Amino acid sequence: MSDVELEPPVAVELFGGQIEPARAFTAALAREGEERGLIGPLELPRLWTRHILNSVIAAPLFHGSVADIGSGAGLPGLVLAIARPDVTWTLIEPMERRITWLNEQVEALGLENVTVLRARAEEVRPAEGFDVVTARAVSALRTLIPLTAPLVRDGGELTLLKGMNAGNEIDAAQKQIKKFRLSDVRVEVLGEDVLPETTRVVRARVR
Repeated sequence: MSDVELEPPVAVELFGGQIEPARAFTAALAREGEERGLIGPLELPRLWTRHILNSVIAAPLFHGSVADIGSGAGLPGLVLAIARPDVTWTLIEPMERRITWLNEQVEALGLENVTVLRARAEEVRPAEGFDVVTARAVSALRTLIPLTAPLVRDGGELTLLKGMNAGNEIDAAQKQIKKFRLSDVRVEVLGEDVLPETTRVVRARVR
């Protein structure tokens, strides 16, 4: 694991008192992630920068009850749950091997604020809806909105971690934005002057 990226100094600043579980999770992902099909072999040299810090920088945006769609390796859901123990997280993932990993990590890290749910997003119908729904690297916005918006309570938010083309994705998703009654749809750039690579988040109010 000599090619695993060293922990950047800013990680302590962003995780604060939660840095130890963040280190434990990152170490586990570095140790087992490729073998278990959770991350690709090229991700180890940029694991902290591209994945862990890219996720945790969004932590202040969340509150109440949050669902992470397509949690996969736990990015961003487990990283955010570590950083925000005051928020209730539901990690929604359809693949059994990823569910196994998520449950193992929740137990190993002692995360009492996390529920892992094996399901496809379109199968989940919460009784009251979540305060916020998030996702990272799942699909284009026009496909993602129909999967995520129905899970949000009236007046709740979508907070979706996207790439450089976030603005173009909004333009291409105007039909879905109108259909699911999203308002105040915008791109927020996080981590400027803090991270080597900024994080782009598409935020919107639902209904």
